[in-house]
Amino acid sequence: MNVEELVRDSLREMAREARPAAADLADRVLELRRRRRTRRIAVSAVSAAAAVAVAVAVPLTDGGGRDVRPAHITDGRVAAHADQSPPRELIGAGDALMAGYSTQKWVRQSDKDKILTRTYRLLDPGTRTYRKDDRWAFVAVAPGARTAAVLERELPASRVGLLDLADGEVKRWVPVPQGAGGAVFSPDGGKLLVTTYAKNPDRAYWSARIQENDAMQPQGVPSRTGFTLIDVASGTGQWHKLPYWKDRYGEALNARTDLEFSHDGKFLWEPVETSPGRKYHALDGTDVRTPAVESRLLPYVEAGLSPDGRLAAGAFAGRGREIASAVDDPVTGRRVTTVPGQQLLAWADGKRLIAWGIGGDGDEFHQRLVLVTVGSQKVRPLSGFRSPKGNSAGRWEPLFTTR
Repeated sequence: MNVEELVRDSLREMAREARPAAADLADRVLELRRRRRTRRIAVSAVSAAAAVAVAVAVPLTDGGGRDVRPAHITDGRVAAHADQSPPRELIGAGDALMAGYSTQKWVRQSDKDKILTRTYRLLDPGTRTYRKDDRWAFVAVAPGARTAAVLERELPASRVGLLDLADGEVKRWVPVPQGAGGAVFSPDGGKLLVTTYAKNPDRAYWSARIQENDAMQPQGVPSRTGFTLIDVASGTGQWHKLPYWKDRYGEALNARTDLEFSHDGKFLWEPVETSPGRKYHALDGTDVRTPAVESRLLPYVEAGLSPDGRLAAGAFAGRGREIASAVDDPVTGRRVTTVPGQQLLAWADGKRLIAWGIGGDGDEFHQRLVLVTVGSQKVRPLSGFRSPKGNSAGRWEPLFTTR
């Protein structure tokens, strides 16, 4: 079975867990490859969720143009804590900053439904430490790591909060009559993209149950309705209809299919099952051709394009016990080189990336954050190893933004 088939089946399997389509997919591709040796996995596509319309202030200066963030947030130095997992202190390199992380677990409900529940630890810019904040079902951090958009526990949420990361207080609540389910900031922080749904994207419903491995399991329900694009400066936004994508059999890809910004912020994209794995839209939701520079980007490789747009983070490219990921030409798709990382998460600059690295035992789930460099085999550890046990307190998911 080729990599494209593995990715497709992994995307479908992720739907059973109502997880974001891009989250930790490289892990699941590797896991699926291993499990296929002994059994065939039956899967079903699902989806569900809610929405938000919000104006976000991203305070980066004191009004006179002077950046008032602490120097250790803005100077781009490598901040590494190889002895910490989960991390307690700031992790970052170059332009990439880990603004927080989450752990998650399934919580069973009395009606046999279950909800994927996240607990966040968010960066305190003043103390450069991660502070537990278990109030939110969903968090998106703006560039600069000063402001976050937060959704309360019960999705769809009726409002969105604008959280000041420095003091942990919500400075403003914005009503969301559509019901809030997911949000992401544009690369320059000037816009907030909110995906709207009719149902909770993180809930698996017993009413939609299917049989899996001789047992009935609750499933998500497809329900994305569209998106609202908010202009941060003016606080205005407009909702656009954009239902969830369906394959030729009428099935959805996942329970949560949040929309994302293109590298330059001029377009939107969503993950789809058909090649190349991304479907692009204009900012009003109309279909557009895939931008040439993004034509080879993979939906499950989080790092995407380098800051200068010259390189693209590629798929896992290791052989045998070798741990490596491809770095490609974004237009032609040709491999430029490889770097010694399992999964590429964020570009620190035009040559360095933050990635998941694997320990000497070769266990693909025994991972830590590392800094890798194009043209070098050197690996610099940034964190301690996270637990290989899925949905455990020791298996944390990083939340990156730009400085």
